[in-house]
Amino acid sequence: MRTEPPIPPVVLMPPRGSGGAYRKTAALLGAFCMFLSTIEYMIPKPLPFMRVGIANLPLILALDIFPLRPFLILTGIKIIGQALVTGSLFSYVFLFSLAGTTVSALSMYFLRRVFGKKLIGFTGLSVSGALLSNAAQLLLARFFVFGPGIRYAAPPFLAMGLVSGAALGIFCECFSARSRWYAERRRP
Repeated sequence: MRTEPPIPPVVLMPPRGSGGAYRKTAALLGAFCMFLSTIEYMIPKPLPFMRVGIANLPLILALDIFPLRPFLILTGIKIIGQALVTGSLFSYVFLFSLAGTTVSALSMYFLRRVFGKKLIGFTGLSVSGALLSNAAQLLLARFFVFGPGIRYAAPPFLAMGLVSGAALGIFCECFSARSRWYAERRRP
């Protein structure tokens, strides 16, 4: 009687430290950034550089998945991808997106590393990232677009960042608590 060879187990993620795992996860999260950028682009904006920030959702989730280098690569994918989706790659809006996303991503990453998961949750990280992103964009708007008149746009801009940052953070808390996919990729 002929015996069949055993079926190898399905490996959902390559072993830890494998660059392939980071690349595949970064590609998935980068595609998710571009998809959310497309959705975000359809939401009306009072100012050209004012966005809700839902395209930052994959970056927030990546805080507990990636070390610094893959996280920065994902941030770059998000910045360039969003500019390509919105058609703003060669405009001042790209500069605003670059500054806001970079400041936000780096601040969230370093806050997570300094304070850890027990002291600062996704909601706190998301709110701080949103407010720092908005502050960077307001600073650029002050010098390049609006001048001193930006002080009238600052309060609603910061309030929107606070609300959207809290909403994204709460979503990430719920998602990370329930997702098996996320639990398999999360770093200890």
